[in-house]
Amino acid sequence: MHFSIPETESRSGDSGGSAYVAYNIHVNGVLHCRVRYSQLLGLHEQLRKEYGANVLPAFPPKKLFSLTPAEVEQRREQLEKYMQAVRQDPLLGSSETFNSFLRRAQQETQQVPTEEVSLEVLLSNGQKVLVSVLTSDQTEDVLEAVAAKLELPDDLIGYFSLFLVREKEDGAFSFVRKLQEFELPYVSVTSLRSQEYKIVLRKSYWDSAYDEDVMENRVGLNLLYAQTVSDIERGWILVTKEQHRQLKSLQEKVSKKEFLRLAQTLRHYGYLRFDACVADFPEKNCPVVVSAGNSELSLQLRLPGQQLREGSFRVTRMRCWRVTSSVPLPSGGTSSPGRGRGEVRLELAFEYLMSKDRLQWVTITSPQAIMLSICLQSMVDELMVKKSGGSIRKMLRRRVGGTLRRSDSQQAVKSPPLLESPDASRESMVKLSSKLSAVSLRGIGSPGTDASASDVHGNFAFEGIGDEDL
Repeated sequence: MHFSIPETESRSGDSGGSAYVAYNIHVNGVLHCRVRYSQLLGLHEQLRKEYGANVLPAFPPKKLFSLTPAEVEQRREQLEKYMQAVRQDPLLGSSETFNSFLRRAQQETQQVPTEEVSLEVLLSNGQKVLVSVLTSDQTEDVLEAVAAKLELPDDLIGYFSLFLVREKEDGAFSFVRKLQEFELPYVSVTSLRSQEYKIVLRKSYWDSAYDEDVMENRVGLNLLYAQTVSDIERGWILVTKEQHRQLKSLQEKVSKKEFLRLAQTLRHYGYLRFDACVADFPEKNCPVVVSAGNSELSLQLRLPGQQLREGSFRVTRMRCWRVTSSVPLPSGGTSSPGRGRGEVRLELAFEYLMSKDRLQWVTITSPQAIMLSICLQSMVDELMVKKSGGSIRKMLRRRVGGTLRRSDSQQAVKSPPLLESPDASRESMVKLSSKLSAVSLRGIGSPGTDASASDVHGNFAFEGIGDEDL
């Protein structure tokens, strides 16, 4: 996840008071909330009381006099680094103090009063689940309400998550992000002010071995079955004519477990498919469709003559990756606030072990580059949890004394959410960070002349690769 403060606003105080500078906090390019320096200072002081000054990153100091434009910009950059550092810290970023601050700020910014409302949540097959929630309910509250409505057992809640999606004209879902503990789902979806955006319940793990846990329960089995049927109908799962015939026969017999076990053997089972984009592999400006799952990224391209070709990149062979952004300047070469703003260009680049002792950078240019990066990180995290003997069950969040507490295994390996790129329909940003910290930064050596260590997200799973993997 990436917190940025790309711009500031000069706003009038209440009841004709003096003007003040407001900082617009964006989460992956979309406005989350608007706060004052004094509010962020209050958050910092509270975190310092709870965790000590040595744990916290540097916070920009107070100034006795009014800030010059240059000092406002300097403070904006310092606050942006501060928010990114706090979020990336496993202790601070998961703290209730930090997350509740962001939830309150989101609700205040969007001016949504606390009241009971009906919220529509979709299953993968389009079935609607209507739950009664408060506008101030956080993601965990809404997920539990959906689970209760479906009669999904508490010990299986951790296998599922709520996702924000955009429904396309053909009815397919384009995944935006996994809803997080710092946001209020009702406010997040309604603030986008478009009927295209929906909340969907979907399984949140990659390893199909965990399906066995879910399939033991009737409701869990039905949810997996509905998701798999939907993925096949959308063409996300690759099926031959003979396999399709077998699946159709099992559907007619309502043999759901047998259906799922056959589906598990199919290519791209459990994968997320992304919108069409461009890659520089196998050649530059190559149109591809990317799918993520089973510890890999799959790139499908259509060759002349309509022949389909696929290339797979295993996450265990990615030494590192990075997400970069740029905003094309107008023809004059300069940009000023409110004028000449171009569309944000996002790229995911990863350094891949093509053969022994040969690393090569592969770049995917996509508006969903941040979400792709998060998928990579969550696959790595799941591999590391499994390697350490952990499980999805151990990563399940439990509510203790009104707050959320993660188990030790999740504190050690914290999976980031699925996230989207900036929404092209929204007002473009004046300034963007050149580096989008979509996942926690890992300290590694320089990857080469084209990227510094600070640009790059290292891969813990890469360390275990051996000659047998090549």
